[in-house]
Amino acid sequence: MKRIFAIACLMAGAALLTGCPKKATTIQPPTAGSQVGGGSSNTAPAGGASASGSAYGGDTGANGMRGVGGDANGGTRSVIYFDFDKSDIRPEFADIITSNARNLTGHSNLRLKLEGNTDERGTREYNIGLGERRAQAVRRALMLQGVAESQISTVSFGAERPAAEGDDESAWAKNRRVELVYQP
Repeated sequence: MKRIFAIACLMAGAALLTGCPKKATTIQPPTAGSQVGGGSSNTAPAGGASASGSAYGGDTGANGMRGVGGDANGGTRSVIYFDFDKSDIRPEFADIITSNARNLTGHSNLRLKLEGNTDERGTREYNIGLGERRAQAVRRALMLQGVAESQISTVSFGAERPAAEGDDESAWAKNRRVELVYQP
């Protein structure tokens, strides 16, 4: 009897130590062809990014259009920002996913590279993994909307390519991102 009681206590203790699983906060992007809300949320990340705007949404790029920026290779890019230590796509970026998915499904010759990035906190190995998880989250969201796997590639730069220098939340928020770069 003592043995059964001891085993029961150990099991209860193990259950308490394990705790309840955290409820996932990921959003399910809309399906292809469905309507997306007009970005009424005012929870844009530091740096002024917004989910509303052009067909690409996001940051203002080098050419002055919202969410569309050029890169050195002539590609087009938009940006999705993430919370600290998270790879969940925030709801205000659903329209960026949707507009890029429509663009890719409508043009099977287009290719998109998803570049995962982190802020400087954490080890190099951890940040490479987190950047990859962020890029894969965007990849899955695009594929759920009908984008072909062959049109998407991912790479993680971790903290190696910061968008903003600095040791404060403002800079870190700009660095926690996935850049969607169309390949020429």
